[in-house]
Amino acid sequence: MKLTLLTFASETTGPDRVVPPTGFTARLTLFTAAAMAFLAVFALALSLATGRLADRWADSLARSATIRISAPPEQMDAQVAAVQEVLKTTPGVASSRVMGDDEMKGLLKPWFGPDLPVDALPLPKLIAVTETGAGVDAEGLRLRLQAEAPGAIFDDHTRWRRPLVAAAERIRTLGLLSLLLIFGAMAGMITLAAQAALAANGQVIATLRLVGAKDAFIARAFVRRFTTRGLIGAVAGTVLGMLAVALLPSTEAAGGFLTGLGFSGAAWLWPLIIPPIAAIVAFAATRFAALRMLRRLR
Repeated sequence: MKLTLLTFASETTGPDRVVPPTGFTARLTLFTAAAMAFLAVFALALSLATGRLADRWADSLARSATIRISAPPEQMDAQVAAVQEVLKTTPGVASSRVMGDDEMKGLLKPWFGPDLPVDALPLPKLIAVTETGAGVDAEGLRLRLQAEAPGAIFDDHTRWRRPLVAAAERIRTLGLLSLLLIFGAMAGMITLAAQAALAANGQVIATLRLVGAKDAFIARAFVRRFTTRGLIGAVAGTVLGMLAVALLPSTEAAGGFLTGLGFSGAAWLWPLIIPPIAAIVAFAATRFAALRMLRRLR
């Protein structure tokens, strides 16, 4: 009789149908999974965006350099010409050009405003250098410039590139850590919801044990229900998160502040891994809580 009852319950209705539904824990699980999946989409977007930012900074600054020439006005043209002659015979230099007053004004505008009188200031001359893939022997070029143009200083942007790339890498690591914390918080909330559901169904559990149900069967009923709720909530939260990311202003519209936060191309497939991970987290958290509570309810 026991085997027949359990076989009917498991095959016809399924283990999760044995346990009465509880509205509070169902809503809590759905909301928790949806909220955490929504946040996970943004954490994932942040990680991917900072990865692209680090690569862009490394590529753009790695092949560029500047030469600053500080000299008296009567010597400035001669030293600029000397530097250009040196660059023409330097291996690894793809091109070079002297920056005009408008470019200098644009560089100084964030600090001094748009009304800076460039013509009236004794500003140094800047020469923008573009390197080839092989790069330039920076130390050798500095020695040549010191001999040919004493007022010229070569800057390969290393002191700027390394901190920027390191900062982007740290932000990406912070995004990945945020993902771990988000799923950890989801596991904790679902564990509490599962424990509340088990405690509320104490009489049902006792009745199932009387008819021969094993703890594994009872736990499977709760695990299946909470895993399904976690998956449904995570799907909803992921869809909402992707829509929110898609509605973010573009980099140009935001003035570059968002640094391209979002997904591009095949990266839009990455958020699709969030619902399966959420389902796995819900499964593990509910199974742990169910087996632990069932041992206490003996």
